[in-house]
Amino acid sequence: MLSKKATIHAIEVMGELFPEAECELIHKNPFELLIAVVLSAQCTDALVNRVTPALFEKYQTPEDYLSVSVEELEQDIRSIGLFRSKAKNIQKLSQSLIDNYDGEVPKTRDELVELAGVGRKTANVVTSVAFGVPAIAVDTHVERVSKRLGICRWKDNVKIVEETLMKKLPEDVWSDAHHRLIFFGRYHCKAQSPQCPTCPLVDECREGKKRMKERLIG
Repeated sequence: MLSKKATIHAIEVMGELFPEAECELIHKNPFELLIAVVLSAQCTDALVNRVTPALFEKYQTPEDYLSVSVEELEQDIRSIGLFRSKAKNIQKLSQSLIDNYDGEVPKTRDELVELAGVGRKTANVVTSVAFGVPAIAVDTHVERVSKRLGICRWKDNVKIVEETLMKKLPEDVWSDAHHRLIFFGRYHCKAQSPQCPTCPLVDECREGKKRMKERLIG
C-alpha cells in the first residue's frame, strides 16, 4: 500500500504528465454540468459532448425539460447509452429542482444525491467543478488507477476508495487529484493497454511492477 507521502508524490507526477487535467464535459453553468454528468453514466465524456450542444440549445432550464414528452427527450439523447432511464431521471430531477430549489442546482452533496439519477460520484463532480468544494469523485478510471498503484486495496468498494484517497491527500488537492487520476487512467494507465514501459510511476506501482516482470519472463 502506498503511504500518504507516496500517494501525494504520485498525484504530483500525474499533474506533471497532465497539467491541463480538468473536467472534460462541456458546460456553461451548474445546471448544464448536472445534466451532462447524469448523461455520462456508463458512457464516455466524448460522446456526451457530441450530444449536449444541441441539447443545451433546446433545453436551458428545468422547465424546458418538462415542456416536452419523455419520448421526445429520449429521441434527443438516443445515441447515449441508457437513454430511456436517463430521460426519465432528467425530467424527475428537473421537477425536484423546481419544487425544492427554485429551479437552481443545490450546492451540497447531501441535497444533490436526493435528485433522480444522481449518485455520490455525480454529486461530487458537481459540487467540486461547479461550486469549488473539495471532493474526489470515484469513477472507473479513479478506481482502477488507485487499485493498480496500491493506494487502496483490490477489494475496496468505491466509497472506501474515495475515503482512502481523502485520508491520504490534503483536502486542498482533492479536486485536482480527481481530474489527474481520470486523465492518467483515460490516456495513460488504460484498462486494456496500460503504458507501463513508459510510466514514470512504474517503480512505485504494484500492478506495473508485476506486468513488467511478466514481460521480462515472457
